[in-house]
Amino acid sequence: MMHPKNISILDYSYHLPEEKIATYPLNPRDNSKLLIFDKGKIKEDVYCNLHQHLPEDTLLVFNNTKVVEARLLFEKITGSTIEIFCLEPSEQYADITTAMLQKEKVFWQCLVGGAKKWKEEWLIKSIEYKQHTIELKAKMVEKRNDYFLIEFCWNNTQLSFAEILHIAGVIPLPPYIKRNTEEKDKETYQTIYAKYDGSVAAPTAGLHFTKNLLQHLAEKNIQTAYVTLHVGAGTFKPVKAATMQEHEMHAEFLNVSKSFIEQLIHYTNKKIVAVGTTSLRTIESLYWIGIKLEIANKNNVEMNDISLTQWEVYELPQNISVQKALNNVLQWMNNHHLQNIITKTQIIIAPNYSLKIADGLITNFHQPQSTLLLLVAAIVGNDWKNIYDYALKNNFRFLSYGDGSLLWGNKGIID
Repeated sequence: MMHPKNISILDYSYHLPEEKIATYPLNPRDNSKLLIFDKGKIKEDVYCNLHQHLPEDTLLVFNNTKVVEARLLFEKITGSTIEIFCLEPSEQYADITTAMLQKEKVFWQCLVGGAKKWKEEWLIKSIEYKQHTIELKAKMVEKRNDYFLIEFCWNNTQLSFAEILHIAGVIPLPPYIKRNTEEKDKETYQTIYAKYDGSVAAPTAGLHFTKNLLQHLAEKNIQTAYVTLHVGAGTFKPVKAATMQEHEMHAEFLNVSKSFIEQLIHYTNKKIVAVGTTSLRTIESLYWIGIKLEIANKNNVEMNDISLTQWEVYELPQNISVQKALNNVLQWMNNHHLQNIITKTQIIIAPNYSLKIADGLITNFHQPQSTLLLLVAAIVGNDWKNIYDYALKNNFRFLSYGDGSLLWGNKGIID
């Protein structure tokens, strides 16, 4: 069995014509096409009929992260513009929520467009808000390998950094949507259940859900549950390495509640479907955190760092049940008096990974040679080629604002 480190990304390529990339979403959202893949067979429908393709009492897991207006444009006296793209908070903050709630000053890891033109110590942007003028200032603290550390400060003691971004920033559409951001993107590039500020990209599988669709699901006794995984810009990071071993996977903050883990345990003998790759990475990460805790318990070691690195899941034993692993997590939370787990996961789900918790995935159609396409291939095997070929030939719309699929997976299969 090939280790995913040895995968060549060139084997996960297909031709995606420009005209297949959706630049705007459909209205209503749940009119988008839905491809259903199960046991090698493909059929199609539309999202508003999703409830007809899920067994009664399925658990659907959604990511309730909220996209923030992460692009800040500073105009210089010369008329040129410097764009600051806020990626994630400085490591001095415990998590994204803590950083988002900072007032008056915050430090953030950012990309900077036009960095060579940044000669002044401070860039200044004036914002009109509720009959007041707020002055937002940015200073370059240091240049690091892939980003700049930027200090932001503002002269309103009442407003958090999240509120400053909402007032002053622009929604960061993905780079493959080749148009300017429009006012309506603030609504359409956000799930209707988005709750916690922190993502720079939408968990796009969830963009298809409407109140009407959620009502249909509830009427069939299909349960909904929520996790939070803040999507970083790394989700668009191209794989340039010859093999995956040389590609560094992006790490993302996840936040799950004790009640959610208890719900997962209750559903281990029923169907669990992740809405989006971020939800899938989150719930699968919980199994491996439980494995790490099992090892620590056996060695009588107190474990404080429960984060997961890129290849760890392929090196850990998988010799305990899902229920045992999740109960380990609950026990650890009780010992530490926690209602929520907040940690980072860097796991890469790629071919030869077998699902531990999820039975299926609802997801959009992803870019060629991307880690998201590897994740799809991990679930459906080489059938990913048939699925994508079908979608291309049958007028499915691709990427963030495009159509999607319900993929039933390989849970419990170990090669």
